[in-house]
Amino acid sequence: MNKIEITSTVESVAQARELLACGVDNIYFGDEAFGLRLPGYFSRAEQKELVELAHSYNKKATIAVNGIMHPEKMTLIPEYLTFLVDIGVDQITVGDTGVIYVLQKEKLALPFIYDAHTLVTSARQINFWGKRGAIGGVIAREVPYLELVDMTKQLDIFGEILVYGATCIHQSKRPLVENFFSYIKSEDDTSKERGLFLSEPKKEETHYSVYEDSHGTHIFADSDVNLMTELDKLFELGLTHWKLDGIYTPGSKLVDIAKLFVQAARILEADEWTLEVANQLLEKVIVLHPQERSLDTGFFLMDPDEVK
Repeated sequence: MNKIEITSTVESVAQARELLACGVDNIYFGDEAFGLRLPGYFSRAEQKELVELAHSYNKKATIAVNGIMHPEKMTLIPEYLTFLVDIGVDQITVGDTGVIYVLQKEKLALPFIYDAHTLVTSARQINFWGKRGAIGGVIAREVPYLELVDMTKQLDIFGEILVYGATCIHQSKRPLVENFFSYIKSEDDTSKERGLFLSEPKKEETHYSVYEDSHGTHIFADSDVNLMTELDKLFELGLTHWKLDGIYTPGSKLVDIAKLFVQAARILEADEWTLEVANQLLEKVIVLHPQERSLDTGFFLMDPDEVK
């Protein structure tokens, strides 16, 4: 039986220590220049500290190098990847094929997980990168369960799946929010901390979080994902690499939610999972989740024909 591996984003060294102590297997972090949509960014000294911290718990550290690397960033990539090798990071996530080219050209001993976000929707694509060195692939959050059933039968390397957290539905290199404020002759903070969001016309309750950074503009789905009641389906399919994304779930809230998913994993591994257990854990996640943000199962239970 395969052991479930839980990966969680981290926003601080202190939070990372709590996540590792509560049973998370892999901490996920990076810096602002190369990592996409992280809850916090870390200096090189802090990245080294986090890798050493993970290893002190006999756990893993993954660093995000999954941004779209425009020419000005690509020139910096070789030196950064060499730094990651030197500090002993276990693996990185990569979405830009230029980074994969550098890894291979420089013969860097740095395992990578293919992470091209919404583009990773088939076993064929994941296996293509597996044949070119990837140890795993991050499955797009738009892939529903019925398609996962077919996908997992064909995967040659592991697929990582989001079980909790926010879903980005649009990214543009353009500073769209800044341009809007400029158009209306106003000035405002466009960072994640500002808490800006969009609502659909005549649907004031909708809440599409939006912010800007050096990678451009990021817009998130109206509801965050929570697959607590569907974890048994993932386990049966052999999808045992789970991701917790805390970009909008700060501090101890994410730690307490992580504890619930760790508990769920141990129950599944012990073959003691029941609908009653799932619903009890679900209710606890709902209580801990930020009240201003809604939760649902995302695309998971949708008919594949409805996903465009």
